[in-house]
Amino acid sequence: MHSFRFDPVELPASALSFRDDARAFLADEIAQDRFTPHRNSWNTFDPDFSRRSGAAGFIGMHWPKRYGGREASALDRFVVIEEMLAAGAPLGAHWVADRQSGNNILANGSQAARDDILPRIAAGECYFAIGMSEPNSGSDLASVGMRATRGDGGWILNGTKIWTSSAHRAHYLIALARSAPLGDDRHAGLTQFIVDLGEGKGVTTRPIYNLYGGHDFNEVFFDDVFVADDMLIGDEGGGWQMVTGELAFERSGPDRILSTFQLLRQLIEKIAQHADERRQIAVGRLISHLVSLRQMSLSVAGMLEKGESPELEAAAVKDVGTAFEQEIPEIARLLVDIEPSADSNDPYIESLALGVLSAPSFSIRGGTREILRGIIAKGLGLR
Repeated sequence: MHSFRFDPVELPASALSFRDDARAFLADEIAQDRFTPHRNSWNTFDPDFSRRSGAAGFIGMHWPKRYGGREASALDRFVVIEEMLAAGAPLGAHWVADRQSGNNILANGSQAARDDILPRIAAGECYFAIGMSEPNSGSDLASVGMRATRGDGGWILNGTKIWTSSAHRAHYLIALARSAPLGDDRHAGLTQFIVDLGEGKGVTTRPIYNLYGGHDFNEVFFDDVFVADDMLIGDEGGGWQMVTGELAFERSGPDRILSTFQLLRQLIEKIAQHADERRQIAVGRLISHLVSLRQMSLSVAGMLEKGESPELEAAAVKDVGTAFEQEIPEIARLLVDIEPSADSNDPYIESLALGVLSAPSFSIRGGTREILRGIIAKGLGLR
């Protein structure tokens, strides 16, 4: 029977040095008024910021130098991302490529894909979308309906993906498709492919607008889309193992606990002069939860650094972290009697509006709460 492991992690000296570098970089960005720091950081798409981050060495930083990386550790990267998110930096353009797609290509992609794509990601000039979810499947990734059939020199993809954030702006999408007939094992016969969205041959993207009118999500249709053999990731039929490993990166990082951090910061500033006991208790409780979640997230980063596969612990961070992120706008709304507005020039009022409207989606992205708890229950031997 598996049990949770959240071993304490002590940050190395290199991570503390990277933290100083990131803070200096961000201070200069803010001093030059290059971004608005009070919005949801990793949903804000800013190619210029991504290029500057790449030039500063903050993308793909734990990759080999031959691919544009700095051969830093996962803990070094954790610290830099933490600083970026806490500052409200606009990471959205390169976010998916840096967090998981690039890692997947580095570990499982062909040499041609590594040589061609990874240096461009590290330079902040190449963006990815995730093609896992499908219509009518919820978070059940094993029910993939997209088909991949063998063609001359590659594969032909047909099907639909949904909730693909930034697919309308990304250069590539990694699609999970069924490359063999469905058998008794639903997890077998699945393969991942790198699809070049820029070629536009057979790919159609349709927007899905969110509650505050933003266009992040998309529905993407594939009609006889050709993917060359060297754009297959890993072995044919081995896609499920790679997807579960990839999700450990997606579900456990600082982004899963800091989505509404800017609102928490604004809330503290808002009530600082009128912090009665009720407000102190409420904010103190949020801060204590944040500290605990950070230790859990950091522990998962430590396991990833050791080459372990902490899917169970990552699912726990995502589940508890989502509840925390959703709780911040609700508590802020109760502590400050003010009308939220996404059009306001007041950073707090705008952050509150975006937090209230975006928070419901937090429990969908990266796996619904029900799916995550099912993974945890199965991992603990409870079902």
